[in-house]
Amino acid sequence: MPKAVLSGLKNHPVKISAICAMLDSGGSAGRLRREYKILSPGDIRRSFITLADASPAIKKLFDYRFQSGSLKGHNFANLLLAAIELSTDDYGKVIKTLNHFLNLHHQVLPVTLDKSELYAKLEKGKIIKGETNIDIPKHNPKLKIKEVFLKPEARAYPPTLKAIENSDLIIIGPGDLYSSLAQVLLVKGISEAIKKSKAKKVYISNLMTKNGETNNFTVLDFSKEVEKLLGGELDYVIYNGKIPSAKRLTNYKKQHSELLELVKFDKDLNKKKFIKADILANSKSITHNPKKLSEVILHLE
Repeated sequence: MPKAVLSGLKNHPVKISAICAMLDSGGSAGRLRREYKILSPGDIRRSFITLADASPAIKKLFDYRFQSGSLKGHNFANLLLAAIELSTDDYGKVIKTLNHFLNLHHQVLPVTLDKSELYAKLEKGKIIKGETNIDIPKHNPKLKIKEVFLKPEARAYPPTLKAIENSDLIIIGPGDLYSSLAQVLLVKGISEAIKKSKAKKVYISNLMTKNGETNNFTVLDFSKEVEKLLGGELDYVIYNGKIPSAKRLTNYKKQHSELLELVKFDKDLNKKKFIKADILANSKSITHNPKKLSEVILHLE
């Protein structure tokens, strides 16, 4: 679950269970995963830090990234998570230890403990292996992704299935459609548990399209792909209706060249299911505003 959702909801009297992707293959997390044959610590680390009720000094420490030497690029918390996993060989103890360090009042859970890889099949039949190669394409980014799958099969972490079963509201997104959200929804047991749950299913649309993943996607395109991965219908789709200035958009795209354009919203959207709202950050960045987003979520019927 992305930072904007977690940081907004944690200030309200709700119990959060953040379900984290575990198959990232890039950056510090990917390096540790390859070298030590462990689970990717990146997404779960970010969720722990966002939900932590710890001092700023502790949060800063957990977010520290080495700038030189053999550890250059590594994040301190990634190394800590790797060390705990390797020393205990028990991911339950990894979660318990991080809960203790960060004084967590919510749940942070891995979607799976199985070792697997994310694959994407492109429109001309080429197969792309690994989350980071989908996230940062080395292939022609104009080729449409036709299918994503996990190999070998990954099974859901049982406490994660329990959290889904006991939920009142299930929030999917925002996040990279194929390289992030798909690797969660494709885990065996997850989509089935979500469909079976009586909770309302909510998808929060991305603000911008991404090169190589969602070129020219509209809100409807995003929601249809999520429903395809889910194998069922969503109850609500929340999307941004606030248009930033052209200058602000241009400046942000200079910093994030992988992002293409604002996600356009379709004219014929079902007004009950699709909720248009100003959920854009007030800053110069093109990001979701946690406070605005949480207010829309908490007012869903």
